[in-house]
Amino acid sequence: MESIASDWRTATLTAADRGLCSHAAKLTHHQHDISPADLDILRGHGFDDTAIHDATQVIAYFNYITRIANGLGVEPESFVRAWGAGQ
Repeated sequence: MESIASDWRTATLTAADRGLCSHAAKLTHHQHDISPADLDILRGHGFDDTAIHDATQVIAYFNYITRIANGLGVEPESFVRAWGAGQ
């Protein structure tokens, strides 16, 4: 999990997982550039419309809640460790 969190591009992933991560990154950083072709890429990796919908909901929720936390200056709980900080 840490290799995915630190840089999914260099993590050992299946083609489908890599495609999903790529979609998540694009939806997060360039949401206005998402097109039907992006959805076709996911379908080409075997995701059906329900899976694409569910993934998009999760990606959007995490983007939303992160922006809420950042916007309000919420600090992580003390028991939450940063990625890569000890095991």
